[in-house]
Amino acid sequence: MRLDVNQSVEDLRVGRFVVVEGKNHRFFSMLTDVSLNATNSSILSNPPQADDFLLEVLAGTSTFGTVKVQPMLMLEKQNAGVDELRPVKTIPSHFSPVSEASKEDFALVFGEENENDPDDLHFNIGTPLNMDTPVCVNLGRFIERSNGIFGKSGTGKSFLTRIFLCGLIKKDAASVLVFDMHNEYGWQAISENKAAPRVKGLKQLFGSTVTVFSLDSESSKARGIPDAHELFIGYNQIEIEDLELLKNELALSEATLENAYIVKEKFGADWIATLMDMSGEEIEEFCNNFKGHPTAIKTLQRRLNTVIAKTSYLKPRVNHNYIDEIIRYIQSGKHIVLEFGRQNNLLSYMLATNIITRRIHAEYVKTSEKHIANPEKVAAPRKLMIVIEEAHKFLAPAVARQTIFGIIAREMRKYFVTLLIVDQRPSGIDPEILSQIGTRVTALLNDEKDIDAVFTGVSGSQTLRTVLAQLDPKQQALILGYAVPMPVVVKTRPFDAEFYKAVSYTSNSGEDLSVPERKARATLASSEVFGTD
Repeated sequence: MRLDVNQSVEDLRVGRFVVVEGKNHRFFSMLTDVSLNATNSSILSNPPQADDFLLEVLAGTSTFGTVKVQPMLMLEKQNAGVDELRPVKTIPSHFSPVSEASKEDFALVFGEENENDPDDLHFNIGTPLNMDTPVCVNLGRFIERSNGIFGKSGTGKSFLTRIFLCGLIKKDAASVLVFDMHNEYGWQAISENKAAPRVKGLKQLFGSTVTVFSLDSESSKARGIPDAHELFIGYNQIEIEDLELLKNELALSEATLENAYIVKEKFGADWIATLMDMSGEEIEEFCNNFKGHPTAIKTLQRRLNTVIAKTSYLKPRVNHNYIDEIIRYIQSGKHIVLEFGRQNNLLSYMLATNIITRRIHAEYVKTSEKHIANPEKVAAPRKLMIVIEEAHKFLAPAVARQTIFGIIAREMRKYFVTLLIVDQRPSGIDPEILSQIGTRVTALLNDEKDIDAVFTGVSGSQTLRTVLAQLDPKQQALILGYAVPMPVVVKTRPFDAEFYKAVSYTSNSGEDLSVPERKARATLASSEVFGTD
């Protein structure tokens, strides 16, 4: 696109949404690059010196701006309806005028949030660059696949994640289970904004709809969280697959893991508690009888002692089934934040997250299969989105096939469970997993490997790389994938008092009114108006 003489090149930003008016189609497009050009190179090598009149004469004729435009969607002018939006199969003709997208264009492409419709799943995620109009994400499509939020450290990934979670909870699109490694999502979080150093967490915003479980109840009480539920995990709930995930952190060899299977085969579910109580002589005797390797089993015992020492939530045996309790909360429409308190070392986080997710997924698979076999009698389980941080540790190429998270990412909601992975090093995630990510929300990244990873499986990614590289380091993100019709750069909504008011559950009378309650009231109102048979 050649820039009009009256349009300053300094006012344009890469990532801006524009509309090209072709003869037969409207092309919804993105600016991917801005450059300066001239009809004669001698003008640039010998510019006019301090002659404002000559500069004005040359501007727009001999010197001009050139902008690269990438068409993303097209709409036939003869039948301009939302259903007619489709991928670009051609390009506009010469001399087609280009204009900035209007509010109506944004509403046509990205949809509009309808506060009065409890079934509407469009959610305002932010505004376009240099415009004050909402950009919406379709949360109905968002929960259909696993998604990723990426960005280097300090770009506000947790704030981005919190905005999406507020949308999911407000719209009741699915239940969320947040493995909160740094205690940022439950009650409150620290902000870099000096005017508001603390921001509200999900529990403050949504009250009883959100339940907080804690692996460190003392820490949760010290931070002022009301009614946080304690959670403990028994040794008997640890599977060898969980230890395989921690192979690098614990320096476990293949021989050590193979001997773990021998010990478990002999002692059953209580194999860890039994092994912890065994002396060196008893281990030697066990190996003589069952063909184990004494050095490997003693190493396993030491490594398990390391795990137990670093994870105070582990107990030899737990009578209460906390994981079943979490599942009951989820199926009743609640949302769960699992805080780690001071137990936020990586080993502790990986172990608890893997154990709990594996058991929840097993329950979902069992219920889903019963529903598929007999949908009239067995209801489908409630949709669930699991949020994990430091995702590359769970989804690295070496372990992705063994972890429950790799399985969930590949299933694409087959059993009503998806992931929201939050990570600053997407290059550490298995490319096969990245190719299954439905929607990618990406803040600024600098590392070339990370940028390559974000665009794994994305067509036309070369032009989007330029857009990503020029994002501001704060409060800007590139959103592309299944939940948006075309890639878009947004300035994300500020997480402030205005946002709190917009997402809170309140009716005109000031009472607490969640989406399920609004749906129930709407059903009741319709039955009162039309009568019942």
